[in-house]
Amino acid sequence: MRGTLIILEGPDGGGTTRHSDFLADRLRKSGIDVLLTAEPTDSVIGQQIRSILHGQTMPSAEAVQLLFCADRAEHVKNVIEPALASGKVVICDRYILSTLLYGSVLGVDKKWLEQVNNVFPQPDLTIITLPPFEVCCERIDRRGVRDQFEGNTFQRQVYDAYKAVEDPNVVFVDTSGEKEEVADMIENIVRVHIALPSQKLAN
Repeated sequence: MRGTLIILEGPDGGGTTRHSDFLADRLRKSGIDVLLTAEPTDSVIGQQIRSILHGQTMPSAEAVQLLFCADRAEHVKNVIEPALASGKVVICDRYILSTLLYGSVLGVDKKWLEQVNNVFPQPDLTIITLPPFEVCCERIDRRGVRDQFEGNTFQRQVYDAYKAVEDPNVVFVDTSGEKEEVADMIENIVRVHIALPSQKLAN
């Protein structure tokens, strides 16, 4: 039986990484075979992306988004597709939607980006972690060091792009509340959507 692909998406400061970790941990404790992964990856291409984002200059927006897609191609071939083929639940912190929305805010043609990404497995469920914008800004400020994508004006545009997403396989979660309560909410959404048992096994 083929596995399930769950994506956590959202603006910077939205909590995708924290809640990907929480979700993977909770599902594993109930005996579910989970692969937790993220984009950009730790591959050579992913490291190059991080270096660019923390540098002083940026290549063209099209070139940057193609690097994300190249990283994704390696990720899908070597990590995601084998895990899905073996029946695992794959939880990925960011995926295609990040490329589409960040790219479109940067002025890249969205339809072109969609065509480039159509070859990749599509998510069974996408959870967009979307607290109030002010909360995202506070979280980014606490990091101390910002990358090229973390200016407030740009982030406001990205936030609004996420907020405007309409898709039956997308669920929005406000992550500004108490982290365990938010984690409970996300876990329940996932269990209902992919028909997992509603009660966890004893730890």
